[in-house]
Amino acid sequence: MKDRKHWIYAILALVGGIFGGAISGHLFPREAEASAHAARELRAEKFVLVDRSGTERGVIGVNSRGMAVIGLNDQHGRLRGELRVGAETGSALGFYDQNGNKRVIIGDTPTGRDGLAIYSTNGRQMAGFTVADDNQSSVTLYDPTNGRARVGLGVAANGIPALVLFDQNGRDRAELHVNLNGKPGLALADEAGKSVAGLPMQEPPQPSQQ
Repeated sequence: MKDRKHWIYAILALVGGIFGGAISGHLFPREAEASAHAARELRAEKFVLVDRSGTERGVIGVNSRGMAVIGLNDQHGRLRGELRVGAETGSALGFYDQNGNKRVIIGDTPTGRDGLAIYSTNGRQMAGFTVADDNQSSVTLYDPTNGRARVGLGVAANGIPALVLFDQNGRDRAELHVNLNGKPGLALADEAGKSVAGLPMQEPPQPSQQ
């Protein structure tokens, strides 16, 4: 049971919510124009990039929370891409669609978990991949109707792999894992989380010596 709970927490260390407020975009200038008499250094808290029509296409600045930000806009002035670096730690690269919904977030967090998150058209997380400081890794797939985790696949820091399946309410219902000795284990649980069936990893009894 202890090993089983270990995997519940390992797989559920998900990516969602680690990149709050990221903004995205996908176009980059194909040509760079520079003045022959450009200054060697410019200092300011904020730089704004505009196109020939005056539409704001990008911003480089430091916000009120001390976060350095590079944001890029489409031709309609909508924020579509952003790179953020925290005042002390943590950074993220985000991409949004034309409706302002986040679609892809890549980054590292102050808690030491790095990852990739992919979102649906309504901004709900659909998949996540994370790696922790202790090298524990996990892949999680979410229910598109309610956003709850449905499948978790992970490898613990000690190298033990596991697959966990959740029901529509996000409850752990089935787990499959293999221990370091190559012994497989399977556990099934009811809606209350109580084990109802399984194939435990048990070593065969050793014959008594006379």
